Amino acid sequence: MTGIPALLLGLGTVFFVFGLLSVFLLLAGAPTDLAWIISNFVIGVVLLVSAVVSNFDAIRERMASGEGRRIGRYGTSAVLQTVIALFIVGALAFFANRYHHRWDLSEAGVHSLSDQTQKVLEGLEQDVRVVAFYPKTEQPAIRSLLDKYHYASPRFQVEYADPNQRPDLIEKYAVAPEKLGEGLLYVAIGEESLELTEPDESKLTNAMLKLTRQGEKKVYFVTGHGERPPLGKDADGKEGFGQAADALRNENYQVETIHLETQADVPDDADVVILAGPTRPLRPGDADKLDRYLARGGSVLAMVDPRAQTDLGDTLAAWGVELGDDAIVDRLQSLFGQAMSPLAGQYGDHPITREMREVTLFPMARSVRPRAPADGEGAPGRFVELVRTGDNAWAERDLDSLFGDGTAELGPDDLPGPVALAVAGRPQTASAPPAAADGDDAPATPPEPRLVVFGDSDFAANQAIGAYRNRDLFVNSVNWLLGDEEAISIRPNQSRASRLLLSTEQLSQIRYVALFLLPQGIAIIGVLAWWSRRRAPGR
Repeated sequence: MTGIPALLLGLGTVFFVFGLLSVFLLLAGAPTDLAWIISNFVIGVVLLVSAVVSNFDAIRERMASGEGRRIGRYGTSAVLQTVIALFIVGALAFFANRYHHRWDLSEAGVHSLSDQTQKVLEGLEQDVRVVAFYPKTEQPAIRSLLDKYHYASPRFQVEYADPNQRPDLIEKYAVAPEKLGEGLLYVAIGEESLELTEPDESKLTNAMLKLTRQGEKKVYFVTGHGERPPLGKDADGKEGFGQAADALRNENYQVETIHLETQADVPDDADVVILAGPTRPLRPGDADKLDRYLARGGSVLAMVDPRAQTDLGDTLAAWGVELGDDAIVDRLQSLFGQAMSPLAGQYGDHPITREMREVTLFPMARSVRPRAPADGEGAPGRFVELVRTGDNAWAERDLDSLFGDGTAELGPDDLPGPVALAVAGRPQTASAPPAAADGDDAPATPPEPRLVVFGDSDFAANQAIGAYRNRDLFVNSVNWLLGDEEAISIRPNQSRASRLLLSTEQLSQIRYVALFLLPQGIAIIGVLAWWSRRRAPGR
């Protein structure tokens, strides 16, 4: 069969076969549409019948005399295409060798320097001298890392030294020979230096930060109210804050704990105070100590989980932040369909989140928002909503049904999305001294206090801090509280599987296209190509 009947036969077969496949997939439980199945069968039968009732042409005999010419023509074309391809590849290799440019097509950007590293390199006021003590056979591996730094900044100077051939450099830089077993990086800025073994981008960038920063700032984690532990034996558990503490140390911050009940006041050397998920009420006087600390220009990071048995919410309300007595529910944009583990990707215009593009995960969270002032009350503070859920989420206030029966529906008493999960800004404290009148002799005004509040502490615990951009959100918050806004950044990525966040409807559409539309479209194009080739002259 040739001509139009052959085309009708091929297309009819495609539609009929895909109709049968759709039936099998429907029986197997795959989502499909009955109208799609019926239309395939109807179109297939119509085309097949049209092909049968059409005039039958005899199958054309292959022209024996033309077979050789056809092989020669195709052979010449194949040789010519091969030569052109080799020429293009050679030209690309020549230009790639002469003109250097880097592309990173990985979803996580693992082959590019992080935003944090680029900021450090751009802010260098002195040259960084790096000596890589590696045998020649092992230098290519470390060179792939150091070349990215050298390519990004002319101030990053690298020298490669085989320890077996350059004992003079080992003596010059006072490197202990026993440290050279698997290689070592000697990093120096000015008169300061340090050594790195098993280096990666995170270690090398943090080493540069330590060499450029003067002094260490101190971060205190409050204990005594059921907070998550950053230090000690429980810090490494899935509920602990050991990894969060390590992330702060990588920023060259000191991390310690403080028990407010044993202190007359928050120590003067406290640059930031963190309350990581308290589960019990504050002890008498603790709130006043925190208030006085803020009044003298301190900074506080508070993370309060839903249904936490703490009265910290009253203190936060006095500072200008309202904790919702609720829990966030998001059935469309959540982790593996867990409605109470929302993925949030709407960020406010604030230094903490200004450069964030990827989502953050909150395993269980409550709403947080600036408190509206009461009648006759002045502005309680100046705050920005840091991160919000998607539009389809809401803050469920019927917690008995949510945690008891596991049921939740958006009702008139609930807070519709997008729901704020965190705020940052300048609080109003009760202990703040009154403003001095013009001409009055008054002590210098202390720096303005800073406050960041999250409606969740799980996001920075060991089990979740490595997910998505949680670590950056936590560390950036501390950077801002410390006044280190130049350190706020997106930190080095790690290789991971690419993530695509899809709603249930979008996932169904993609599955439908992948299982039905795309394969059938390819089959139809194949039939048209086959038919077109058969009708070509000489066939």
